[in-house]
Order: sequence, then structure tokens, then C-alpha cells
Amino acid sequence: METSRPVVVKRVPERLDMTEARRFLQSVEPILRRDRPQLVFDLSNVRRLDSAGVDMLLRCMSEAMKHDGDVKLAAPSPEALVVLELTRTGRLFEIYENATDAARSYSSFLPNVLRQFAAPDHSTIVFPSQAPKPTVAKEDKDAA
Repeated sequence: METSRPVVVKRVPERLDMTEARRFLQSVEPILRRDRPQLVFDLSNVRRLDSAGVDMLLRCMSEAMKHDGDVKLAAPSPEALVVLELTRTGRLFEIYENATDAARSYSSFLPNVLRQFAAPDHSTIVFPSQAPKPTVAKEDKDAA
């Protein structure tokens, strides 16, 4: 039986400019290097978010994904939300009203994935690795 991994909630500083973004990234790098990191960034205090801050958010997402993890955003301030919308960065993240909901979303991930692969009558779960492999006709093999 797999034990659940911790969800780490980090409060993002009020100013997320180049200096603070670098400092914040250094503080979360050890977490991002873990196997399947689960991070929530609480943006409720953010009053200034510039391009360096947006870049840092994207780098964190990229690093987490390299280790089969994820970064979710919570409670973005109006200032942060405007920047995320203008840069279209918000589309890349799951954004929640509060950190509690964001953290809870990690535990609800697996059942949602299982439902996605359930048969129409919901009696059997078919995982992608168990799905029937497409067959290639003889003519297609010769053409390849």
C-alpha cells in the first residue's frame, strides 16, 4: 500500500520581483527535486508580480513535472490574478480559491483519473497500458 506524499503549501512573498523570485525559488528547489512533489503556492499576499515572478512560477511547474509532480496556485490576489490573466500563465495552473482546497485536490486526483478510464457501464476499469493495441494491416507494414 502506498503512503500518501505530503502536500507542501508555500506562501508567496508580497513582492515577486527578480530578487524575491530567486530567493523563493531557492527555498522550494529541495522540494521540487523530490519524487512526485506536490506543491501549493498561496498567492494571497502578492501585491507585485513581474516577469521574473511569472518565470519563476513556470520554472517551478517545469521542475515539478520533471519529477512527476505538480504545482497548484491558491487564493491569488487581484494583482496576481491580473498578471496571470494578461500573460495567460493562469491557463497552465490549476487555481483554487484557497490553499485548503488546493491541497485537498491532490488526494482526489486518483479517483478522477480512474473514472476517466472506466468502461461505460462502470463495471471495469481499463488503464491505458491495458487497452487493446491497434493492429496494423499488412499493407501498412509494407509501406512503413
